[in-house]
Amino acid sequence: MEEQFRLAKRINFNYLLLLSVVFGGFLIFGFSENIKGPAIPLMQADFSLNEKQLGLLLALNSLGYLVACTFTSALAGRIGIKWTGITAFGSMAVSGVLIYLSVNYALLSASYFLMYIGNGMLEIGLAIMAARIFTKNTGTMMNLSHFFYGLSSTVAPVIAAAMMGWKLFGSELGWRGMYLLTLSLSVLPVIPSLFGKFPVQEHSREDRISLRILVRDPIAWMIVAILSFGVVSEMAVGSWLVNFLEKAYDWTIPKASGMLSLFFLFFTLARLLLGPVTDKIGYTVSVMLFAAFSGACSLTAILIGEPGAVLFAVAGAGIAPIYPTVMAMIAKRYPKGTETAITFTVTLMGIATVLGNLGNGYLIDFVRRLFERLGPADSRIVGLQAGYVFIAAMALLCSVCCLCLYVMLRRRDEVV
Repeated sequence: MEEQFRLAKRINFNYLLLLSVVFGGFLIFGFSENIKGPAIPLMQADFSLNEKQLGLLLALNSLGYLVACTFTSALAGRIGIKWTGITAFGSMAVSGVLIYLSVNYALLSASYFLMYIGNGMLEIGLAIMAARIFTKNTGTMMNLSHFFYGLSSTVAPVIAAAMMGWKLFGSELGWRGMYLLTLSLSVLPVIPSLFGKFPVQEHSREDRISLRILVRDPIAWMIVAILSFGVVSEMAVGSWLVNFLEKAYDWTIPKASGMLSLFFLFFTLARLLLGPVTDKIGYTVSVMLFAAFSGACSLTAILIGEPGAVLFAVAGAGIAPIYPTVMAMIAKRYPKGTETAITFTVTLMGIATVLGNLGNGYLIDFVRRLFERLGPADSRIVGLQAGYVFIAAMALLCSVCCLCLYVMLRRRDEVV
């Protein structure tokens, strides 16, 4: 009996270690992805970057994520999920040092690329960890995990803006020091990772067959389109909202960062509270309605102008449930090949986010140059408005694709 008690105690302690890795990992993930909003205007000023260069920088982020998608699962199979997670945390900490040392646009881009390789490895690694650890009450624990991501995403812009103004050794910390300190936190989850014992899962041989089926399945490609449009819209807000409010409405960076934090507050609450709604009305209908709501909020905010800026934040309530609901849709649609279906979908989504970030930067620059030649309007503001219309359009396209998917599934009597 005493030996069984000791064993149970060791198992519980190990579970707490693994929880700290997963929850801490999601906290770090949220911070690393969403501190860039307040930093981008200062980076742009320091390196004299135009919007096209900013778009390229953000596209490199997505490319780093995409590269991570191609090798993280194989790496986890070779060295184990434990060391894969440690590698992800370590690469993010190293990228913080390199960002701090960046003296030109090329070095900054390379450092950002490394950071997002670490981010991509972390996202996929955390998904694998969570799937293996949370074998009971999976839905509740997954929601709780994403709550930590939303929590850090909510406070990240405000904390980042405040940190950049801190005085250290007689000078401001700035965006370089802010990245260095924030990404150094990635070292903390490494400690429980070293002592934790992670569950091992045998690999199935069905992946190759499932992949061939997915490539020939129009439903799978429609799901890719839905997730891609939704995620491009979601991620673009974190990249462009602060820049838009600061330049279009002359807001201060702390004030604009506060609006981004409000966006993530709506985002976080929606992920916690709207899960039962998606189960009740169906995943396809849910995504269709939520994406339409998000796109409509963003378009209305642009049309109203500065008095309607709060609608940019409210849009977060619509865009937030899209990613987890599509994941649930995949699991329901492909119960015997969920892991392969997620890998297929997320990898192609990564390509879409590269093109989306790049396309938005080029669109802003093109519209700005066009209005410089055509009329007296403030071309910079018009260009930024066009960029945000692009963000809203991505959400609306997500909704339209979901409507098409609903029709396709309805004809087969397979609506999920």
